[in-house]
Formats: sequence, C-alpha cells, structure tokens
Amino acid sequence: MAAEGRHGTMSWMENHFDKRVDPRLLVEGAKSVISVLLNYFPDPSHHQPADAPKISTYAWGEDYHKVIKNKLHRVLEWIQANVGEVNARVFTDSAPVMDKAWATRGGLGWIGKNTNLIHPKMGSWYFIGEIILDLELDYDGTMKDYCGTCTKCIDACPTEALTPYQIDSRKCISYLTIELRENIPPTLRGHTENWAYGCDICQQVCPWNSFATPNGGDFKPLSHILEFGKAEWAALDEKQFKKLTKHSAMSRVKWDKMEQNLQNSQNEDLG
Repeated sequence: MAAEGRHGTMSWMENHFDKRVDPRLLVEGAKSVISVLLNYFPDPSHHQPADAPKISTYAWGEDYHKVIKNKLHRVLEWIQANVGEVNARVFTDSAPVMDKAWATRGGLGWIGKNTNLIHPKMGSWYFIGEIILDLELDYDGTMKDYCGTCTKCIDACPTEALTPYQIDSRKCISYLTIELRENIPPTLRGHTENWAYGCDICQQVCPWNSFATPNGGDFKPLSHILEFGKAEWAALDEKQFKKLTKHSAMSRVKWDKMEQNLQNSQNEDLG
C-alpha cells in the first residue's frame, strides 16, 4: 500500500515497520497477543438529525482510546492477580500494532472486501484492542472469509476508493475528512455525500452488519451529535468546536479542517 502511494499523506504508516511485524520490539520477551473487540454500534433510536452533516458513528461517544485502554488495563490487572506479574502493554489504534492482522490471526473475523475486520455474528461495528504480554497462551485459529461474491461495499463507495480487499486512502472519505490536512480535492469534493467527519458507507451496506446489536452503553452519544442539525453545525466557531470535542475522537481533526468539511458538506447539500 505504501509503495503504491495509496496511504496518501499518512507517512506514519511507513514508520516502525519492524515493530509492526515483531511485537517483541514493543514488549520485551513478548510471547502472546490478546486481541479484543468492543462493540460501538448505536441504539437504533440514536441518530443524527436528517439535515446534519454526517459524523462517523465511532466518533459519536467518548474517545474510544480512553475507554478501551481502561478496560484492557482492568483485564491485565485480572491476569496479574491470577497468574502473577507479567510484562505487558495495552494498545488500541495508537502505536505501530497491526490491529486487524492480529485480530484475524486470533480468529475474531476475516478481512472483508472493504478492508474492515468482519465477524459473522457481529459484523464490523467494533473497535480492536490488544494486550501484548510475555505469557505463553493457547492460541485460536483463523476464520474463513465469508464475503463470497458480494461487492456491495465496493459498489456503494461514492469515490470509488475500494477494490476487492484493498482501499486507496487518497479517495476514501474518512481519509479526506480527517487525515488529509488540506482541503478535499475539487475532483472529489462533490462526492462525499454530506460526510463531515469520517464515513460509514461501506459498513452500512455490508450484509454481515445486519447481525449487529447495540453496544452496552460504553459509547453513549454526546448530546450535540444527536441534537445538532445543519444550522447548529454551521454556527460553530473554533472555541465551541474544541469544547464539544474535548473528550471525543473528533478532537483529532483541527478546526480549520473541520470548518472546510462543514462548508463542503453545506455546498453538497445545496447541490
């Protein structure tokens, strides 16, 4: 992906390759990787106003990094209380750890044509976390790929970012609205379908997500996500935005970028 430039401006994806493939460089003496999934699928009664710029579901609640790490630390405490002292670290999407690769090897799903990890009974609406530790465990096997001949995610992507099992980040709406620091290229600006932060289209159309069930409340939506319509988002200023996103994964994007996204969303809405 990096060699072909499909990672776009995310140069960090090229860094620390050795650590990505060898967890012993992250945790001395590491022998096992425990992968976990945490559901973030919202209750069906929770939804944004119809006219609101779309915010990816994973960013509706409290910053998932904090939530998952807190849970993983509790799991690690349980391990140490029952096994004894172990050398370990917890991770979730914030270090050179190949989350989906380890989850796949641990039998938590398969990598679908939309490049998401898919579980046949839960779909793909979940976060991935790991505990890397110097304790040898019994290991689970891998899972069969059940995407079959389905191409719904590929067909639904408005920017044609997907080909089977590959994604061109330079066209992905999530990349365009979060990772890309400058404004969205004019050739793609009219095709983001009102998404102002991230995108869920390839998950929304995935048949396996028909089995998704609401999370248990760990990611209760922040009030403004469910209350703000087009007018409220348009009236935001930088100070208000920072206050509203202080405890959200949305704090990742700077105000000038979000302001551009909101303006692009408004222009698309005007047709």
